[in-house]
Amino acid sequence: MSIRLASGDHRTTRFTQRLARWVRRGGISTLVFLIPTLVIFGLFSWWPIAQGLVLAFQQTNLVTAAEWVGLDNFRKILADPLLVTAVRNTAWFALLALVFGYPAPLALAVFVRELRRGRALFSVLAYLPVVLPPVVAILLWRVFYDASDSGLFNTLARGIGLGPFQWLQDAHSAMPSIVLEATWANAGSTMIIYLAALSGVRKDLYEAAEIDGASIWRRIVHVTLPQMRTILLITLLLQIIGTFQVFTEPFLFTGGGPANATTTILMLLYNYAFINGDYGGATALSVLLAIFLGLLSLLYFRLTRRWSTT
Repeated sequence: MSIRLASGDHRTTRFTQRLARWVRRGGISTLVFLIPTLVIFGLFSWWPIAQGLVLAFQQTNLVTAAEWVGLDNFRKILADPLLVTAVRNTAWFALLALVFGYPAPLALAVFVRELRRGRALFSVLAYLPVVLPPVVAILLWRVFYDASDSGLFNTLARGIGLGPFQWLQDAHSAMPSIVLEATWANAGSTMIIYLAALSGVRKDLYEAAEIDGASIWRRIVHVTLPQMRTILLITLLLQIIGTFQVFTEPFLFTGGGPANATTTILMLLYNYAFINGDYGGATALSVLLAIFLGLLSLLYFRLTRRWSTT
């Protein structure tokens, strides 16, 4: 009995010492500054997430009393034939954005980095599309995509003996057209990140490569990319997550058409909530998307862990 009491007193003493050490190191002041942040995140981030999880198992229009339906919302979502179309379109958008949109900011950053003059000017020009409000940029590009002979892009295509093209009116070219605008609009922000990462690349490696007669392409492959692999992995994951949540571009460009060729997962979610008034089904779809992106991120980190640390 006395041994148990002694061990209990020992644990209490250790806890008291750790608490005193935490207080001496400014733990109380840290907690005071942290509480407002925790409250704000709790009210405006974590609590809505918890409410959304509950709403996914309810049937409600947010006016009348909610009815508990269990997994019916998820069954309804998975049985919707339009879900397959939305997933396929979203994956197609993500693939096109990965193939064409992911290398573009890196190419711009390397180009600006290699400039001897006008580096600031080209940086501003490349970042300028990010400053434009997304709605303004999309409406501007809708004018460019005018399918008539007088449309800007059709006029340029006619100058080299091509076109006219239907662009947004054709089911095969609508999604690539949207990806082109999205790449133009978003490349500047990622380019700034890459420029900051390039400034941290050791200059002596570039100098050694130049002395050895390495071309720009070899310097990029053997010096730039290995030194930037961590930031490249992070931006790749962020782009994948972002492309699976694309909504503004297809909504404003085509409204999901033609023939649902540009209906994405978030557009389907929007239709459930604000067209059909099925907020339970919309929340269930958002939960499924969150679970998928969480599992995808976990798999991505596991697959890239070794490459990012070697």
